[in-house]
Amino acid sequence: MTIGRVTRDAVADAQRLVVKVGSSSLTTAKGGLDGSRLDALVDALAARPGIVLVSSGAIAAGLAPLGLSRRPRDLATQQAAASVGQAELVHSYSLAFARHGRTVGQVLLTADDVVRRAHYRNAQTTLERLLALGVVPVVNENDAVATDEIRFGDNDRLAALVAHLIRADALVLLSDVDGLYDGDPRRPGASLVQEVRTAADLAGVTVGGRGSAIGTGGMVSKVDAARVATAAGIPVLLGAAASASALLKGVGGTWFEPTGSRMSARLLWLAHASTPRGQLVLDDGAVQAVCQRRLSLLPAGITSVEGTFVAGDPVELVSTAGVAVARGLVAYDATELPALLGRSTRESGLREVVHRDDLVVL
Repeated sequence: MTIGRVTRDAVADAQRLVVKVGSSSLTTAKGGLDGSRLDALVDALAARPGIVLVSSGAIAAGLAPLGLSRRPRDLATQQAAASVGQAELVHSYSLAFARHGRTVGQVLLTADDVVRRAHYRNAQTTLERLLALGVVPVVNENDAVATDEIRFGDNDRLAALVAHLIRADALVLLSDVDGLYDGDPRRPGASLVQEVRTAADLAGVTVGGRGSAIGTGGMVSKVDAARVATAAGIPVLLGAAASASALLKGVGGTWFEPTGSRMSARLLWLAHASTPRGQLVLDDGAVQAVCQRRLSLLPAGITSVEGTFVAGDPVELVSTAGVAVARGLVAYDATELPALLGRSTRESGLREVVHRDDLVVL
């Protein structure tokens, strides 16, 4: 399918716009919220209708009140910091948006809210209603309860999934860097990449960095989020939070054009946000059936099973060369599958190992 050119005007003209801001753009070096930065961001956003703000900063905002000097490494303390910090974060947004006559609503999500149909439909309905009422939804991962098994991993990816969930016209990723560079922007000679139309435009681009001491993201997660959104037909603009006013007009930063078309939120999660629990190695015939003919995966096409998983878990489907070709929700436990390999479903009455409705080609 050929995707038509989408220009930067898509941001300025967007009726539905998701804006994501990272912790490093909202907090001081010691971890507390920087009121002047937050107010400046809100001043840039407040006049836009149909905006959803995906905001990091809860854990960072909770550090100072808890007397912590740095981001905790253990999950329990992270959750405690998020619990304290989320209240402060939303309160600060409420006061800042109120100066412009806008009301905010807090929406906390976990990965389950995207993968489970009843959950994501409810999340979608809630966000739609908030927007219809003129409210600015402030979305964050529910860090106070999320475990490693049900995390999105970072709010950049969450923002991409939320953009798909509400059928956004564009996604703006705000950082402490003014765009994607072809090298370390702190070193001489690095140039800003102004436009990414295909994966080829990223050839030779060194995307390094794991984020600040306060946040969890970094340029890697932002480029990954841009891939997720653009693959689902949503254009992305990446730039500095300090330039939010210009970026909302489509000016500056790095522009990522859409590369694909819309897909279901469930398949989007499966392709880009799920964590595979194992691998199924397929023979050449099964790879062709799954990838080209878009058929379900049958036991006869599997040559080996790797990992520990249970029925309903996401698994990666790989070729005999070890290349990941698809991802799907498996219908059997890992302990059940070895005895089924090579058997025909017609002869044995076995069900599909991965049904085509639970499978996405990578």
